[in-house]
Amino acid sequence: MTGGDARVVCLGEAMVSLRCQGRLRLGDPLTTSVAGAESNVAIGLARLGHAVSFVGAVGMDELGGLVVRTLRAEVVDVAGVHYDPDRATGVMFREQRTSDVVHVDYVRAGSAGSAIDEDLVTAALTSPLAALHVSGITPALSPTAARATAAALRAARARGAVTSLDVNYRSRLWSRADASAALTPLLADVDVLFASGDELALVFSRGAVSLVDGGPGEVVVTHGAKGAEAWDGSAHLERPAAQVHAVDVVGAGDAFVAGYLSARLDGLDVAARLERGTAVAAVAVSTQGDWEGLPTRAELAAFAGDHGGTLR
Repeated sequence: MTGGDARVVCLGEAMVSLRCQGRLRLGDPLTTSVAGAESNVAIGLARLGHAVSFVGAVGMDELGGLVVRTLRAEVVDVAGVHYDPDRATGVMFREQRTSDVVHVDYVRAGSAGSAIDEDLVTAALTSPLAALHVSGITPALSPTAARATAAALRAARARGAVTSLDVNYRSRLWSRADASAALTPLLADVDVLFASGDELALVFSRGAVSLVDGGPGEVVVTHGAKGAEAWDGSAHLERPAAQVHAVDVVGAGDAFVAGYLSARLDGLDVAARLERGTAVAAVAVSTQGDWEGLPTRAELAAFAGDHGGTLR
């Protein structure tokens, strides 16, 4: 593990994912896995050798057991996962129509993960903390989850940890106006902001990157198959995506975030952060699953060699 005793904490909702390669209405077979933006990032960081904890809640049911068992098997610490006796674990149904067209339905209203609160966050952020990662999905789940996210960012920032937020806008969960109203105030406690090009308008009034005092000092914008760009102070760098055969693009953004944060935790510069982020995303989209194809360091080094790159 890298980073000494300090851990990266990923806060959010992890669910059970029921995946179908055809159509649910036709009764095509389902496979069972685990899904969630923050748990994907946690697994990605753990595979890259970082000490990671996942903080959230699951139901006291078999689905919750699957979530915890999967995270534990990926060497993600689950001491911060709360078992809720009154609420069920959330479920996501996913139809893979083509490599880049996926239909998703959620059964997560009132789930255990949506009911996380400030007490859970306070209890989980007691050990040495290197970084905290959250996404804009969690505040969309409930008012208590929104307050918990804000409290976590404040607490982590107060302890000197690196804080990161991936906007991760989900139109099925809330409107753009509601997302903007909830996410914009969080920026005061965010060091690194991740967003896609069409998400910038949710957090920047002019729809363009704006580095101002009191806001994120580092902004990373992803452009899918076109790559990514980052602003760090006065520097602006771009990185094209690696050319691979995409099998499943779901989870590509989370894979990029894991790679980028990994490089940042290793003390690398922005160019190397973009390089590792795009490399991890390229490996991930070349395989099936939200997180199953996330690479280890050895696999990432092999990928970089095959594509003429370097692993710093």
